[in-house]
Amino acid sequence: MQKFKPFSDDIVFFDAEFTCSGVLKGELMSIGMISLDGKKELYLELEYNDICMSDWTRENVEPYLKGESVSRKEMKKQIREFCGKSEPFLVATVNQYDMAFWHDLFDGEEEPIHRIPIDFASILFGLGLNPAREISAEKKTFFAQFGINLDDFQLHNSLDDVRLMRELYVKLMKK
Repeated sequence: MQKFKPFSDDIVFFDAEFTCSGVLKGELMSIGMISLDGKKELYLELEYNDICMSDWTRENVEPYLKGESVSRKEMKKQIREFCGKSEPFLVATVNQYDMAFWHDLFDGEEEPIHRIPIDFASILFGLGLNPAREISAEKKTFFAQFGINLDDFQLHNSLDDVRLMRELYVKLMKK
């Protein structure tokens, strides 16, 4: 694996959970954000309509929601406060889905991040690692090679997902 030297340390890890992967009919359920140094975290849930919820989401995401929801307006306000004025780079593992729901949330408003989000799966691919590590049979082995115990995380909870992403990112920077 080649050396990993990020362009900037002004990054925020981001994950979203949504009712289904159809970005035109799915709804945002929760977001998790964490700073690179791990000192700032944000976890928020929205009320959502479960009409188009996939069976996978009902089984793997919904049970791990905490149930305290905020309005879209409040979510945007808290995200803006979390990001501050520096316009950090947003790092998401499944960028094409997470960012679609992010952009829908802000709906044309100025966003508090750098214009170009960073796709963590592409970083892994570029480092010679298989970004399809989400495959159940390989997942524990993949993270174990970096000294990360998956049992410490509640997968598909957006806050734990960003904690896991951040931990792997930090380990890759040190390798």
